[in-house]
Amino acid sequence: MPYAQLGPIAIHLPERVETNEMLQEQFPRWDLALIEEKTGIRQRHIAAREETASDLAVKAAQKLFETESIQAESIDFLLLCTQTPDYPLPTTACLIQDRLGLKTGCGALDFNLGCSGYVYGLALADGLIQSGVAKNILLLTAETYSKYIDEDDRSLRTIFGDGATATLVNRSENQTLRGFQFGSDGSGGDMLLVTDGGQRLPEDAVQPRHRKRWKSRLYMDGPSLINFTVEAIPRLVNEILAANEITESEIDKYLMHQATWKMLDQLRTRMEISAERLPIDLADIGNTVSCTLPILIDRLRKRGEIDAESLNMLVGFGVGLSWAGCLWQDEFSQQSQ
Repeated sequence: MPYAQLGPIAIHLPERVETNEMLQEQFPRWDLALIEEKTGIRQRHIAAREETASDLAVKAAQKLFETESIQAESIDFLLLCTQTPDYPLPTTACLIQDRLGLKTGCGALDFNLGCSGYVYGLALADGLIQSGVAKNILLLTAETYSKYIDEDDRSLRTIFGDGATATLVNRSENQTLRGFQFGSDGSGGDMLLVTDGGQRLPEDAVQPRHRKRWKSRLYMDGPSLINFTVEAIPRLVNEILAANEITESEIDKYLMHQATWKMLDQLRTRMEISAERLPIDLADIGNTVSCTLPILIDRLRKRGEIDAESLNMLVGFGVGLSWAGCLWQDEFSQQSQ
């Protein structure tokens, strides 16, 4: 039976870099040293005014095709995870299919999930491959959250960065992705939201959980999100372990959505996991939403920190509220050695 393999990954980040030093010069009253201590973020890449999620995704995909010698016609299905699509319609994935020159027999769809989106995308790809619908799937993540953020917003501007990733998910005879678990709780939708751009009337829209302090279109209740995370994610991890009849000690690394240093450090403490087993690597890019997990995986691979024989856990969580996790062994790294 065929299964999905998490193959090569390519990253594209916008050229513009915004550092904390630049923000400190622009806003002398901001305590950037304290903010950096809590977030663990020194700088972020910011999309240009005319640059959209599809532009970033196309560049990531082109880089993947070039570096891995992948033929565009070999792609059977395109999955795009983004919360910043080019338009309400048409589907941004269809526009990307045309720009990349993929065959018209290629399926293409967007799915609107942020921080949990990469794991959801892997599950969708796994289902398409196991069902025989596709053999080679291009999984894209692309986010330009900066376009939702007012320049005076101290809380959000210091956290979110833009970027895109492209992952080839293809067939394997080995089940290297398994044990998928999902969760959603729409009652927490008021913790992280953008209320304009849809069809819900403003007077009927979901309201932010607390008073809105900034002019940004994006609202985030950071403390509530941390509380949700430190409760839901350890429970998710335990459910995955129990369902697959394995123990915590059998997991080599916990690769989690790179939200902020504070959030991940609280998870380390709550779960009693060492820094080596739950890596944090977001200082130079910030929170890139659905892109954080593939960026983390790519960096660990390049540093030789992913053992092809070891069992890892991938976990995404955040806006929705939504969360997802699975077990993963890196067969691709073993093949490329």
